[in-house]
Amino acid sequence: MNKKEVNIKTTFVEKLRNDNMVAFIFCLPALIPLIVFWIGPMIFAFYLSLTDWDFMSASYNIVGLRNYFSLLQSPAFYRTLRNTLYFTVGSVLPAVIGGLLLAIMLNRKIPGRNVHRTLIFSPWITPMVAMAIVWSWMFNPSRGLVNYLFTLINLPALPWASSSTWAMPVVIIVSVWRTLGWAMVFYLVALEDIPEDIYDAAEIDGVNFWSKLRYITIPLVSPTTLFLSVVLTVQALRAFDQIDIITQGGPAGATRTLLYEYYQTAFQQFNAGKAASIGIIILLIASVFAIIQFWLSKKYVHYQ
Repeated sequence: MNKKEVNIKTTFVEKLRNDNMVAFIFCLPALIPLIVFWIGPMIFAFYLSLTDWDFMSASYNIVGLRNYFSLLQSPAFYRTLRNTLYFTVGSVLPAVIGGLLLAIMLNRKIPGRNVHRTLIFSPWITPMVAMAIVWSWMFNPSRGLVNYLFTLINLPALPWASSSTWAMPVVIIVSVWRTLGWAMVFYLVALEDIPEDIYDAAEIDGVNFWSKLRYITIPLVSPTTLFLSVVLTVQALRAFDQIDIITQGGPAGATRTLLYEYYQTAFQQFNAGKAASIGIIILLIASVFAIIQFWLSKKYVHYQ
């Protein structure tokens, strides 16, 4: 390598370093809030999970991983974990599938299409607290609207939120009702981006509705499906209002999720260390769900 080539290489490296520094400076205003409000609290939460602080005492002890071992050895924790997975899967899948089906129906030119879209989307902008109160009245075992309609068609009235069997489905119904229209809006945007020529060519070839749905619509909206799956999963893991208002985690812990367990441990039992360890576990579970969803999405798109 001659002297001229060395000078060119040195100049290129210096320019690259300068470009990286300029890019870092431009990103710094966005990185500061990220560090202060996300990375910093996450590190502090992990440190807090290694202590036995009770929220009140000026001093505390470092207990290492004792809080984690205590959770992993508790049968109640695994029941809470099963409730969390049950609620997450039960609220995410219907919202994603139902949102896609509603978007397909309302993407057609039908009378009052915009009115239907607005009505279906309106639960998303309604406060969850108000919505949960209304639904708790509707599912009231003795005076609720749902049981009244059941009796009109000669079906037995159900105990709903007061039953360990039906309490979780009630909470899931409320959650799906709120997120269904939100998922529909994203799918409507994704469907409008699909060229009509693809469907026209499929119709000329005699492809039926279900084949178009399987081989055209679903693959082309898969990025939206991935986005909704990740976001709705995170929302399901942090669901609190509907559980607190409708069931308070009961009956007998049937609807107690990890986040509700976190709330009770932190603000009722005043065990900050154990509550922080639950928060770290929620973060790990959300990360695992996101990784699995990304992997499945890439595999599905590659297969298609």
